[in-house]
Amino acid sequence: MKKIIVSLVIFTTLIGCGAYSFTGGNTGDAKTIQIDFFPNQAPLVEPVLTQRFTNDLQDLFTRQTNLTLTNSNGDLYFSGEITGYRITPMSGTSNQTAAQNRLTVTVNVRFVNKLVEEDDFEKTFSFYSDFDANAQLSGSVLETALDEILERVIQDIFNASVAKW
Repeated sequence: MKKIIVSLVIFTTLIGCGAYSFTGGNTGDAKTIQIDFFPNQAPLVEPVLTQRFTNDLQDLFTRQTNLTLTNSNGDLYFSGEITGYRITPMSGTSNQTAAQNRLTVTVNVRFVNKLVEEDDFEKTFSFYSDFDANAQLSGSVLETALDEILERVIQDIFNASVAKW
């Protein structure tokens, strides 16, 4: 029943305002969270991706829960790696150049709850965003696509772990 109520509250919040709301929520007996640096092990490396993803994940949990971020021995522990970062041409034009590109980011996440072992999981999260190939040169379209993907990955990680509390 507890899981259903928490899921409904999170779902309602996500639909209602497009943001998370879990501040002060029940995280069981957990008081601390440790989120390791997520190295980029993808064949194509985006230099700032690892730092952005790790910081965004840490920020979400410290803002949206009553947990304290710690460098070691957290009650809740996230680790993992970025396993995919690729840009794929999606459609062509008459001169065989790409008109549309797809940015895909894949992250493998391991979650350990030291207080309740059955909450542990390892899961791969992957999202994509399509954008105009001509706009790629400006960088802003690529940044917007990356922002959207990271938001969706982090939201899924948050929801997957919170649903277990």
